[in-house]
Amino acid sequence: MRLTTLVKLSATGILAVAMVGCSSWDSMSHRQKSTVTGAGLGGVAGAVITGGGVLGTVGGAAIGGVIGDQVGKNR
Repeated sequence: MRLTTLVKLSATGILAVAMVGCSSWDSMSHRQKSTVTGAGLGGVAGAVITGGGVLGTVGGAAIGGVIGDQVGKNR
């Protein structure tokens, strides 16, 4: 298995575990849910775009979280 494939699978697994950790969705506001979802999707997108680069994954998660927060604020 190539290293890039392993990194992508690891990033996906970590994000899946993080989403399961957010199983208390009932106590979260819509804005918080949007932020978590945006960060998760942004992290996956950043990993795919940069070929599994750590900086791209973290940057994508940060940008996705900000976008998700702003989208959730409007609802």
